[in-house]
Amino acid sequence: MSKALDGIKIIDFTHVQAGPSCTQQLAWFGADVTKVERPGSGDATRTSLQDIPGADALYFTMLNCNKKSLTLDTKKPEGKEVLEKLIKQSDIMVENFAPGALDRMGFTWETIQKLNPRLILASVKGFNDGHFYEDLKVYDNVAQAAGGAASTTGFWDGPPTVSGAALGDSNTGMHLTIGILAALQQRHTTGLGQKVAVSMQDAVLNLCRVKLRDQQRLDRTGVLEEYPQYPHGTFTDVVPRGGNAGGGGNPGWILKCKGWEKDPNAYIYFTIQGTAWPQTCRAIDKEEWIDDPAYMTARARQDKIFDIFAYIETWLQDKTKFEAIEIFRKFDIPCGPVLSMKEIANDPSLRRSETIVEVDHKVRGKYLTVGSPIKMSANKVEITQSPLLGEHTDEVLAKLGYNAQQIAALHAAEAV
Repeated sequence: MSKALDGIKIIDFTHVQAGPSCTQQLAWFGADVTKVERPGSGDATRTSLQDIPGADALYFTMLNCNKKSLTLDTKKPEGKEVLEKLIKQSDIMVENFAPGALDRMGFTWETIQKLNPRLILASVKGFNDGHFYEDLKVYDNVAQAAGGAASTTGFWDGPPTVSGAALGDSNTGMHLTIGILAALQQRHTTGLGQKVAVSMQDAVLNLCRVKLRDQQRLDRTGVLEEYPQYPHGTFTDVVPRGGNAGGGGNPGWILKCKGWEKDPNAYIYFTIQGTAWPQTCRAIDKEEWIDDPAYMTARARQDKIFDIFAYIETWLQDKTKFEAIEIFRKFDIPCGPVLSMKEIANDPSLRRSETIVEVDHKVRGKYLTVGSPIKMSANKVEITQSPLLGEHTDEVLAKLGYNAQQIAALHAAEAV
């Protein structure tokens, strides 16, 4: 079966997580992705948090499946020549260097356009060009802080908190993927490439838009009625941390289930949806609340919301999280179990959907990785192992027209 991006050639000049997550998704769609790495060391994640001596770390293998690895010293004339040839034959180049690094390498946007006017240059940045922090080195948690996520995450009586989800890294990579595909589509009309850039700050903020919504509501009214601080607490002039409250206007909270004393994840997330209030009352054996004026409306319930959650927790104390979900799903109540990473890794439904995939690696052996979160009816994603450092160097050079003697000379030049 042909794949969505068959025939598209990508130069992957990215490292760590944000860029590689983007190029890996494009590789899953069928693009021919060549990862350009520094000879001798390669991507820093190959050895980051290494669990098997001599084998690429999971940090690398889980972000670089389906790619080829080309080692290249772009500081040397021989390396620059190879890169020029790659640019001429490629459709897309993705990079997440420090600002100005490509220019210092001799590959300005103007130079790239002369070599290949159709090439799309896609960049991950910490902050936008012209931002007063544009030269700041940015990692995932820095982006979460600057993008508004940390200030609005956690509990109101504690410090800002970053998420375990890679909101600054993989989220930025997915945003960049969207931009690349849009530019690729536009090239069908114009015949020309363009620059595509996503800043990590912007990508985080894009996921925090409901908090920007709340800031404007707070500026206007001075309160946020759906937050736990209302009506008994007070508000300042900035959006507060709301603990585990729902962000869409329906009160929600994480509630203990049977076994929580020993299992740190024996919890469910439970939402009190206004339209589902009668079903909720029936599910928790509190039918008298259905027509009680003190409980009938969301506004009436707000000052008693934690009393209601406390009652539900008591009701849950003899039920596991999975037993609770089985009961609530029959009443069409929005809820879900808090799943540990071990439970997710062993979830048979996630294996069936290939959201979790087992991959065989030449050195590591078998390991688990995430599969494509995007499912397409006409595109079967096959996850293959991440490349060893320089594994495809000779193959890539041969396709660029180098003969065996020239390839040997390039290796010798890199060794000097």
